[in-house]
Order: sequence, then C-alpha cells, then structure tokens
Amino acid sequence: MATKKKSERSEKSGSAGRILIGVGGWNFEPWRGTFYPDDLAQKRELEYASRALTSIEVNGTFYGSQKPATFAKWHDETPDDFVFSLKASRYSTHRRVLAEAGESIERFFASGVLELKDKLGPINWQFAPTKQFDPEDFENFLKLLPQEVQGRAIRHAVEVRHESFADPAFVALLRKYGVAVVAAGDSKYPQIADVTAPFVYARIMGTTEKPAKGYPKAALDRWVARAKEWAAGGAPDDLQTVGEPPAKASARDVYLYVISGHKAVNPLAAMALIERLKRES
Repeated sequence: MATKKKSERSEKSGSAGRILIGVGGWNFEPWRGTFYPDDLAQKRELEYASRALTSIEVNGTFYGSQKPATFAKWHDETPDDFVFSLKASRYSTHRRVLAEAGESIERFFASGVLELKDKLGPINWQFAPTKQFDPEDFENFLKLLPQEVQGRAIRHAVEVRHESFADPAFVALLRKYGVAVVAAGDSKYPQIADVTAPFVYARIMGTTEKPAKGYPKAALDRWVARAKEWAAGGAPDDLQTVGEPPAKASARDVYLYVISGHKAVNPLAAMALIERLKRES
C-alpha cells in the first residue's frame, strides 16, 4: 500500500496549524467489516487505519510498557506525516502524591517511545475521575514533565475528570508550564476547553449508533469549525471555559480524537471530519 504524500494529507491552510484527527487504538473487532475490509489481515490494520486517519491515540501505553521494537514497527508501518499520541503510564497519574511520580515518568520516556521519532505527538496524562485539584501537588507534577527528551521536544496534555479542576487557578498553572488541558467534548466529564498551550488536544465522546457516521451532520460541522478556529489561533465561543481568554496566537496544531461513545462508528465519524476539512481547505 503506497504511502500518501504529506501534501495530500495535511489539513491546514494559510497561517493555521495542522489539524490531525483520529480515534483511540486500531484493534477493535467491530471495526472489521465496517471500517476495515473483510479480507484485510489483522496485522495490516494499523497500515490501513493510518491511511484513512491522520492520527491515533494509543491507549495500551496507559496500562503497560511496549517494547522499543514495537514503537519502531509502528513508525515504519505508517505514512511520513502520521502522528501517534500516547497515553502515559497510569503509574504516573494514579497516585495519591503526584510529586512522587518522577521515577515513573522517567521510565515511561525510557521505554522506547522515542522510536516513533517525528511521529511522536502529545503525551496524554490521564487522571482518575476521583482525583481532585491540589494546586501545590499538581504544580509539582507539572514540573516533572520534561520539555524535551534526548533532544526531542515533548508536548504534554493533561486529562482531568473531576469538577474541582474547573478552576481559573488550574488554567493559569497549565499556561505557566505550556501544558494543554484535554477538552472533553460531548461527555459526562467537566468541560474545560481553555487554550493553555501552543496546541489543542480534544477528545469527543458523543457518537451514537445512529446516524451512520456517529454524529448528525450539524454536529460534525460544529467540530470542524471549532478545530479550524483553534488552528487559526483563536478559541471557539461555544465551549465551556473557566479561565481568562488566551492571547491570540498565530497558529496552533490541533489533535482531535473520536473516543468512547458508540465506538463501532468512531472511525467513520473521524473520516467524516477529515473529509469536511478537505472540502473546506
């Protein structure tokens, strides 16, 4: 299967940043025969998915380490401009004292993730829904996140899911350290869509069995408009924020993942968003 050229896949125009859209993982049995062709070998699913989508969030790294050879294989199977976002180890985030996560964070970055090279996107540090905002401890955690590893710049996003984080002090902390907050779309979790970093990370969770592409046309159009506004340096005015508006930026990259909801249709929803971006570019 031929690798698509970067110029054919980049979703950006003018001074806007790239908009990368995908799903969580690529091994899901209900996708076989719907997203994946019936006759596609399972070992070629990443190859196929990475040509239909522009990014994937890897969930397996949350539960355990992968081998360096595995990251290298993922790199080699995907197009040149494809991007993987990785969920960081739960041993770093699911602890009482976040300031004690330093060793776990170091182990995560030493596990082989840099074998993804230029395809390594943001790291999503996901916290338990019961984890509450402790300003001092959370800042100590942010201090532990490396800005670069072995000369490679690292982007960080935090996914917080307790209402106590809906606090202007939390937003100010993230801006201080240049860390993005994961914008939770169409979900039961608190929506904190403040722009706090030079990029935006959104996870939308509202797909349903009907319509066929997971979202109604109007909802797909709204998410495309929001992504374009973020990429152009602005901020959508129809999402909930808790802090001061960000300064206008020249451009931002946007990572948008269709997650949870009715998972069987998530790839179709992601592809529908990508197609809309192509039509409007």
